[in-house]
Amino acid sequence: MTVTGPKGFRAAGVAAGIKASGALDLTLVVNDGPLDVAAGVFTRNAVKAAPVLWSQEVLKQQKLKAVVLNSGGANAATGPGGFQDTHATAEKVADVLSVGAIEVAVCSTGLIGERLPMAAVLSGVDSAAKALDASPEGSLNAATGVMTTDTKPKQAFAKHDNGWSAGGFAKGAGMLAPNLATMLSVLTTDAVVDKETLDRALRAATRVTYDRLDVDGGTSTNDTVLVLASGASGVEPSEAELTELLTAVAHDLVLQLRADSEGATKDVDVTVKGAASEADAVTVARTIAEDNLVKTAFFGSDPNWGRIAMATGRSAARVEPDKLSITVNGVTLFTAGTTGEDRTAADLSGRAIDLVVDLGLGDGTATVYTTDLSHAYVEENSAYSS
Repeated sequence: MTVTGPKGFRAAGVAAGIKASGALDLTLVVNDGPLDVAAGVFTRNAVKAAPVLWSQEVLKQQKLKAVVLNSGGANAATGPGGFQDTHATAEKVADVLSVGAIEVAVCSTGLIGERLPMAAVLSGVDSAAKALDASPEGSLNAATGVMTTDTKPKQAFAKHDNGWSAGGFAKGAGMLAPNLATMLSVLTTDAVVDKETLDRALRAATRVTYDRLDVDGGTSTNDTVLVLASGASGVEPSEAELTELLTAVAHDLVLQLRADSEGATKDVDVTVKGAASEADAVTVARTIAEDNLVKTAFFGSDPNWGRIAMATGRSAARVEPDKLSITVNGVTLFTAGTTGEDRTAADLSGRAIDLVVDLGLGDGTATVYTTDLSHAYVEENSAYSS
């Protein structure tokens, strides 16, 4: 069990008819309490989808009874009508669960620019409410109902020695360059926690997990990460303990998202250390992760450190070439401003690539998780809307 692994939660995923394929496309997650504490982080993209705008308002109270999510349509760039559709969805969930609409978050994912088939959405809410349960099947169906180009559901769960736990699911295979949040993800915990602590713990966790995943440089219009706390375990962990477990669950999900990202044949960890600050380390790592020349070299299993040096140098961070070193899969190919070991010594034939860039300027460090750029990625995204 994942999203329903922590006590106090039920979930369901149903085929509402939003997708022409007949696949699962509507998910409902319910917090049965006794607490209804919640927190969320959202995309910083200026073009925010209607469900993002709705859920941001809802989360100002930092409490949720339920989250409803649909795939098959992003409900983004749909104007006032799209916002009305989101409101109507929340009202429907509120009606079937006997809660307030202001206690219901809404998330959507899929093609941008089209209105949702609301008859299917609203009838799907009825079906999902009837299917709610706390079983592993409920968790799996919930995780499956949010998939778009994903090939498999992503779920994670972790339990603390003191008896409380955290779990969740996520979706996302393309348009992956989160800025505060990532794609769609719902996390749950049965810990006893107050609003402020939960919010800080979520932001600390997302900062080093979701916000460090960068597959293609595209920050989605719909990115949302929500965490719901039921308090059903009766255990109140410290803030550090809560942050650690949420981070572990989020990190697990991030690695699953990367592994299933569109067309990926390489899983690349870009670690920058020795930066003048953590912000500089993130800047360099993200620049490298998004660079198409670097990504295509990785696709070809080519340890082309010159491209990595180029990407490092064009970043907005402080870089001094004579202090720079580049190590790929344990082989230092560039050091102190000049060529290091023979590039043929770096074996990139496997799926995992570990890139370490040492700027030699300070204590700042960060890791960004990325992939290569393959033929399959281009082909899939060139035909996505059709």
